[in-house]
Amino acid sequence: MKVCVYAIARNEEQFVDRWMASMQEADCVCVLDTGSADRTAEKLADRGAVVRQEDVSPWRFDAARNRSMKLVPPDTDICVCTDLDEVFRLGWRKLLENAWEPGTEQLRYTYIWSFGPRGTPGTTFLQEKIHAPGVFRWHHPVHEVLRRTDGQRTWKTAVCPEIVLEHHPDPKKSRAEYLPLLELSVREDPEDDRNAHYLGREYMFHGMYAEAIPVLKRHLEMPGAVWQPERCASMRFLSRCYLSMGDRRQGMVWALRAIAEAPELREPWVQAQEAAYAAEDWEGVVYYGRRAVDITERSGFYINEDRAWGAYPWDAMAYACYRIGDLRAAREYGEQALLEEPDNPRLLKNMRFYTGDPAGTQRSGSCGERTGAQAHGVGAEVPLGCKGAGAVFAVHGNGAERTLRRRHGGASRWTSPPWPGRPIHAPRMLTDPPATAAWTCTGVRPARGRVLRWEWCGAGCPPPPGPGW
Repeated sequence: MKVCVYAIARNEEQFVDRWMASMQEADCVCVLDTGSADRTAEKLADRGAVVRQEDVSPWRFDAARNRSMKLVPPDTDICVCTDLDEVFRLGWRKLLENAWEPGTEQLRYTYIWSFGPRGTPGTTFLQEKIHAPGVFRWHHPVHEVLRRTDGQRTWKTAVCPEIVLEHHPDPKKSRAEYLPLLELSVREDPEDDRNAHYLGREYMFHGMYAEAIPVLKRHLEMPGAVWQPERCASMRFLSRCYLSMGDRRQGMVWALRAIAEAPELREPWVQAQEAAYAAEDWEGVVYYGRRAVDITERSGFYINEDRAWGAYPWDAMAYACYRIGDLRAAREYGEQALLEEPDNPRLLKNMRFYTGDPAGTQRSGSCGERTGAQAHGVGAEVPLGCKGAGAVFAVHGNGAERTLRRRHGGASRWTSPPWPGRPIHAPRMLTDPPATAAWTCTGVRPARGRVLRWEWCGAGCPPPPGPGW
């Protein structure tokens, strides 16, 4: 059984040695160089690849791949299409031969598209770029797929998840050419629902939310758009677009529609969690987060997202519990987040807020020593370093609502201290600080027409940086 690997390349000299070492289990390796300005072609030839240099203009991925396929020897039994930033795990050839039964014309294998912070697999799905020769051609200018040349609608496909191809791209490589190619792809084939989904997603990636929304909605209305995981993804992207444009209501509406479309997936629950976070609905953040992490089996579809399977759901719940005032739950969720990203400096810093660790209380711009409620207990009346005579303050309240009371000669009024360096202009309710909050005066006791200045002090203040949405 003869196996041939074929690929396209341009300015990928840095990947040649690694890629050729991975592909050496094949009987031959063929590469179409489409205009490298570095030594990609020379290094490939030195390592034994069959290399042809050819300009593909106007550029489109399907044209380049179809030309590279022509380099495959006619006596080849199995074609394997990869890119130079991809690597097969050792032993893939033997697994391929065992899985390729008589009559097989295509094979699906595990593709790890991205990796998490600790090098663990991120977005993972089944890829199908291993195929029989002579019956397929590549189609679409970008996000190209194999289409049969004989019009046959069904054929024998094998599945071998033990074959693993890893993607290790150059993070500095631009995606700028994708958007115009996707726009071209939709013009060429306007009824292709997959392309509509991809174009809406690409607009979202580029921050073109007003353009993404109608395209994603059109995708959902197309007769061919019946695959629920992809429909769910379009709804999640719509939620993300609306949130980015400041429309929190529509952000939550589309997140809930995504849940209804595919409630078995974790991703839509995390999207609803993000929508709740944007609305500062902390109880909602915890609810949707709990529903998300209860789903422990990751789908094998290309639309699964790293963010939903990493630290974010736990991180958001920890921060929400902190804002609610439930520090015990905040610690538990924070610990789970750290299991996913143990070296994340923000998560490590936030744990000091959740645990009340005195070693983590000193912060830039604070007043140094812990004072107020953190040092003396919530509700105690304590001096807060006022330079004037006799002013006494206390933190009061339960749950999410806390208040700071300022006393003047027996008279009480409620005031809301602002952020560091900003004066108190009028009495108002303080609703956000947690039970560990403390404030200290950095000005003087007010005379007529004067104000005090305040800063956050003590563990838990200012609030730890949240994960965002």
